[in-house]
Amino acid sequence: MQVQNFNDLPLSRDVLKGIKALGFKTPSPIQAESIMPLLEGRDVIGQAQTGTGKTAAFGIPMIEGVDLSDNSVQGLILAPTRELAIQIADHLMRLSRYTGVKICPIYGGQKINKQINQLKRGVHIVVGTPGRVIDHIQRGTLRLRAVKMVVLDEADRMLDMGFVKDINKILDKTPKKKQMSLFSATMDRNIWKICNKYMIKPEKILVSKDEITLKQIDQKFIRVDNSSRFSILKELIEKQGIRKAIIFTRTKRGAYRLSKQLKNNGYNAGALHGDLTQAQRDKVTRNFRKDKVDFLAATDIAARGLDIGGITHIVNYNMPMETTSYFHRIGRTARMEAEGTSILFVAHGEESAFDDIKARTNLNITELKTSVEVQTGPPKRYKAICRKCKTGFTLPFKPKDERPVYCLPCLKSKRRSSGGSYGSGGYRGSGGSRGQRGQRRRRH
Repeated sequence: MQVQNFNDLPLSRDVLKGIKALGFKTPSPIQAESIMPLLEGRDVIGQAQTGTGKTAAFGIPMIEGVDLSDNSVQGLILAPTRELAIQIADHLMRLSRYTGVKICPIYGGQKINKQINQLKRGVHIVVGTPGRVIDHIQRGTLRLRAVKMVVLDEADRMLDMGFVKDINKILDKTPKKKQMSLFSATMDRNIWKICNKYMIKPEKILVSKDEITLKQIDQKFIRVDNSSRFSILKELIEKQGIRKAIIFTRTKRGAYRLSKQLKNNGYNAGALHGDLTQAQRDKVTRNFRKDKVDFLAATDIAARGLDIGGITHIVNYNMPMETTSYFHRIGRTARMEAEGTSILFVAHGEESAFDDIKARTNLNITELKTSVEVQTGPPKRYKAICRKCKTGFTLPFKPKDERPVYCLPCLKSKRRSSGGSYGSGGYRGSGGSRGQRGQRRRRH
């Protein structure tokens, strides 16, 4: 039977009430195919892209399967990152708000005593990262002997992060007789090894295909160069009416600088990257979720598992290092069948990477035009004369008359003679090839 409505499923009144409170009307494809087998106690392998409703697909049956008369941990969900663990737990808490099911997220970066006290009071479902789950097991604060349901979410991501030994160690601590489900965007032989070891005749639900299709996302691209990047972003925000967006950068420094530029131009912006503490990352994510931050400049740390509603646009300010990252990034919009727009910045020399992206999607990526002047070919170079040796070389910018310039060999010599300092400063460049602006260093 094809499930058309949540009322078609044998769910309790309290669970249906929680589903209705979240605004869910009809099951997504992964929910329609997964919930019934899981309710029947079967093992399930689900392949689906992010944003398809996987959390409710495994969360609803797990909540239904909890015996409220037993205060032991009965359900265990493993997730690759803290952010995802927090989001899964929050989603399940909202689904189960009328049921009395107690859910606890456990992850690194939070004081462990708080988690220990919560576990002592009794918890039905634990959502955790592998490292912190093992920590609790070793301390004796988490016992898994009563677990009857286990979920591995974003299994491919966990294996990419090197958690395979931890996952095996955790699963070996659970009873042999249990229900297992595994959800992943991609399936490789390492994932199949886990399935074959711990699952019994699993139901295979392969919603995804080899081609990546994101029908609800209007994919666009725009030509940029390094000097025009931010001006084009500002123009897009105004002309496209962008009100809530994640803007992806390649580096942590780039995310910080972009966030600062946006703030200086009057936008409510924040930065999310790996140099932030867990408390700082939680605060930024919370502010973005509550619309206190409109534009989130982020590295790929936010590309997987960040599930926030209302994101209308994803801007790839820098071309992603890997093609698959592009699809993980743009999957942050158009959640749960809503519509969204992605915009990819393409600079000179990035055509090959752009072609790889186009080859992986069967949807058109249409071009946006800009009124900002853009250098479409190789960057223009300017002639310069080294102040010391009088050798000619080129720079990717026009040097100022009041500031001296040095070729790279002379600049290195100058730095050595001044004990590592740039001394009076200056621009640097290499004879006839690439040159960049020298940085000033303060004497301490």
